[in-house]
Amino acid sequence: MNEATARESFSRRTLGWVLLEFLGSMNLAITLLVVIAIASVIGTVLQQNQPYPDYVLKFGPFWFEVFRQLGLYDVYGTGWFIGILSFLILSTSVCLYRQVPNMLREMIRFRTQVQLRSLRGFHQHSEWLLPGRDLSAVLTAAAGVFRIHGYRCRSQDYGDHWIVAAMKGRYNRLGYLFAHAAVVVIGIGGLLDGNLWLKLKEWRGEVAVETRDLAARDVPPVSRLKPGAVPAFRGNVMLPEGTAANFVFLRLRDGYLLQELPFAIELQEFRVEYYDTGQPKSFVSQVRIHDQEHLGDRPLEATIQVNHPLVYRGYAIYQSDFGDGGSKLELQAWPLSGIRWEPAEVKGEVGSALGLTGSSGSLRLELDEFRLFNLLPEPDARPGDRKFRNFGPSVGFKLRDAAGEAREYLNYLMPAQLEGRWFYISGVRSRPGDAFSYLHIPVDAKNSPERFLKFNARLHDESWLRSLLGRPTLAAENPDLRHDFDLVRLNLVGLFIQGGFAAVSERAKTVVPADRLQEATMLYLNILRDTLASVFVEVLREEGVNVEQGIGEREDAFFSDAVSALEMLPVYGAPFYLQPTGFQQVEASGLQVARSGGTGVVYVGFFFLITGIFIMFYTSHRRLWAWLLIEDGATRLVLAGTGNRRQTEFAHEFAGLRMDLTRRLGPSEPVATVPVAEVSLPDAPVAMPVAGSRSTT
Repeated sequence: MNEATARESFSRRTLGWVLLEFLGSMNLAITLLVVIAIASVIGTVLQQNQPYPDYVLKFGPFWFEVFRQLGLYDVYGTGWFIGILSFLILSTSVCLYRQVPNMLREMIRFRTQVQLRSLRGFHQHSEWLLPGRDLSAVLTAAAGVFRIHGYRCRSQDYGDHWIVAAMKGRYNRLGYLFAHAAVVVIGIGGLLDGNLWLKLKEWRGEVAVETRDLAARDVPPVSRLKPGAVPAFRGNVMLPEGTAANFVFLRLRDGYLLQELPFAIELQEFRVEYYDTGQPKSFVSQVRIHDQEHLGDRPLEATIQVNHPLVYRGYAIYQSDFGDGGSKLELQAWPLSGIRWEPAEVKGEVGSALGLTGSSGSLRLELDEFRLFNLLPEPDARPGDRKFRNFGPSVGFKLRDAAGEAREYLNYLMPAQLEGRWFYISGVRSRPGDAFSYLHIPVDAKNSPERFLKFNARLHDESWLRSLLGRPTLAAENPDLRHDFDLVRLNLVGLFIQGGFAAVSERAKTVVPADRLQEATMLYLNILRDTLASVFVEVLREEGVNVEQGIGEREDAFFSDAVSALEMLPVYGAPFYLQPTGFQQVEASGLQVARSGGTGVVYVGFFFLITGIFIMFYTSHRRLWAWLLIEDGATRLVLAGTGNRRQTEFAHEFAGLRMDLTRRLGPSEPVATVPVAEVSLPDAPVAMPVAGSRSTT
């Protein structure tokens, strides 16, 4: 081999050695573990694999995009997390490759080659000078004391001196081995149980995430996974009562994949119970498993509830959620923006959409949710009281215009009593993350919203208003003044139904000088209120209420509540009030089906980890040496020892060893340190024991 070849070979070996040192270093392993721990915390705190619009509402468009680029919505499935986990497995494996041979040698090696100088340098050491004592007797006594204290011994004759080496707790080294092996095994289990297989299929183009809202039967083959296509997955399906499914949806980023199952799950019955606070107490699904291949024509019946999953053929079926399965609803649509007040009958089921025509164009009514119980805090409770009231069934729906913009509504079926009066309640909000604003429609004597809606319709009927305001009993004597006054009243009513009292105040600012604004505004509001009262009295008269002697306290309260509700209508934004009148509830159970290909591997890893920690904490690798030599007709004994854990406990043990040897060997003459030059040592190289333990990773 020439010089250049030798230099190249040496450089190659050096590079490999540096790479091996880097991969097996403790600093690298700790860094990787910290990064994985931080990522796991993020994945635990931030709910994973939710619909992207939910994240946009929570974080806003800017931070949503930042977190999406970092992959925080699917931490455990991102390439960087899988890469770091794989690198940690590699690093720990290299560490094991480098350290296991040394550990195994340390477990069986007694280290009989030691120097006297080293023994005297130990923190725990003692010396005896025993005149007239035979060396073999001293050696036998030392070995006997070692064995009594549980040490295994080996002696070695070096001609001019003897060494007795002893050790116990050698299996402490296995604790480090098991702990490091646990990291590797758990990491491999994590890869087997994660999204690695889906990632590989995506990278190879075998599957594609579906982002459209499709029925299960319409999902294309490229977005379907056959049974056994991946060793691990976790998917969800919502099953209405009386239906079955042989698939689950795997949520992935902004879409989903459909995972087929080798069996079908049928939901027979679903039950849910509530606490007094309104929180779900328990929900239980009674299911049947249909599997022609393994069960034949006799399905497996089982009960699934929270924390009590059904495990069938390696698939764990959990009770995770519940919702509506398509309850059938009967509703009445009361007009809010026209001169009619008679309701129209509407029928539909949750999950369906109906096309409607409103004053502003075509609308899409999307029936989203039906709740049988609504346990909410008591509105009239005193501060600090934890009282709840069941407000009864409710219907949640959206009204979507031609541009695709939607408002969300929540209407209660039964009227609710607030401050001693009864109201139909309807909530509205423009965005899912906003709080609801509520419309309170007062209830009439027939337990209906009809009186209020007729009152509202009369305010929209200009011809009817002109005829009412033109009556002599309500008019002034001067015809011109009467006409102008009626026109003012009509304009005020028009402003009110468009924007409430605020619209009247804003109009006053544009037509009245600033120095007379407050006075004029109060005048306009008084005229408006008198006009509204006149219309309300006429509505009562049409109902057959005797108003000649004035209206009673109940009607007066109704009028105040009705005016407040009318002022809310411009904000309400719907062309009709949708009143639920009947329902046939169909409940649905949210089931989660999981298959874990790496569960057994992870369990083995945790067994290694617990075993390793137990061994490291409750065992200690300890070594003792006895150096014996003949010196001026006397036997010199040097005793030294070290342990890698529990130094205080080892100090007490060493003191006991010293006392036992003293009792066996008798009194000792004053000990003088032997000069090193006078001690003959073997020519062979010797290893110096180091107190404490040697870290790996």
